Amino acid sequence: MTNPSPHPSGRLVHVFVSHSIPEGLLARGLLESEGVPVFMKGESEGPYRIGPVYLWVPQEFEPQAVALLAEVRAGGRVVVDEPDASRVSPAGQ
Repeated sequence: MTNPSPHPSGRLVHVFVSHSIPEGLLARGLLESEGVPVFMKGESEGPYRIGPVYLWVPQEFEPQAVALLAEVRAGGRVVVDEPDASRVSPAGQ
C-alpha cells in the first residue's frame, strides 16, 4: 500500500459507527495501532456513557481503515489485549 500524501487534504471520511462505546474505543485503538489517525465523535461524558460512536479518518487513510475494519469483522484478524495473551497456554498444556 502506498503512503498517504505528505499534505493531507483535510477532508475526513466516516468509516465506522458503533452503538457501544467500548466497541468504538476498540476500533479506534486498532486503527491507531496501524498508524491511521482517527477522529472520534459521539462519546458522551459522565458516569453514564451512552450513545453512538462515530469514527472519521483523513480521506487518504480511508482504504487502509476500511480494509482493517473489514478484516476484523470477517474474523481474519483477532484483536488481543497483550497482557491477557501472556496467560494463554499453548495447545496441549
